[in-house]
Amino acid sequence: MRKKRAATAASSDERARVLDELQNTHEGPCLTAMDSMGSVLVPDLVREVRWPEYVEAAAGQGLRSVLSVPLVVEGDTRAALNLYSERAHAFSDADVERAEVFASHASKSLRLALKIAQLSDARNDLAAAMQSRTIIDLAVGAIMAQNHCSQEEAFTILRTASSNRNIKLRHLAQSIIEAVSSGKVTTHFEE
Repeated sequence: MRKKRAATAASSDERARVLDELQNTHEGPCLTAMDSMGSVLVPDLVREVRWPEYVEAAAGQGLRSVLSVPLVVEGDTRAALNLYSERAHAFSDADVERAEVFASHASKSLRLALKIAQLSDARNDLAAAMQSRTIIDLAVGAIMAQNHCSQEEAFTILRTASSNRNIKLRHLAQSIIEAVSSGKVTTHFEE
């Protein structure tokens, strides 16, 4: 669960993916484990009364036991490891303990992966902002040259035209640059 959106990051087979995806839109042991930050063991789906829609789907996939273990991550991001079995009472106390230890180790890797993803998102956002800023600055320069005006006056002309035409500033700037240039506009920040 990242940015209040649920998604399945990985699964070992199609049945696991289907059941994880079902929980992304409904309730189930995985979401309960993430909400409570505690492991959720369903020893026998035939006898389970929580999450009726999920239980019916899981039983329909031939599954009888489920173990969901939360992973500790940062901020509002939440995650869980789901283990499934075709046997009732498939997970012993020792299995739950091993899954929790594994989840503890996996949490560290997940936190690192999320940090890398956040940094990558920030880098991409910054690159997009720099590209937009470059295009706007070039358009302002073109307006300055055409109208023999100051940078501030040129920006005001661009902003007013954007508002009057109900076009985003960067899109209007891009169309101005395309009209006066024959090449691709790049920033010196691009790789």
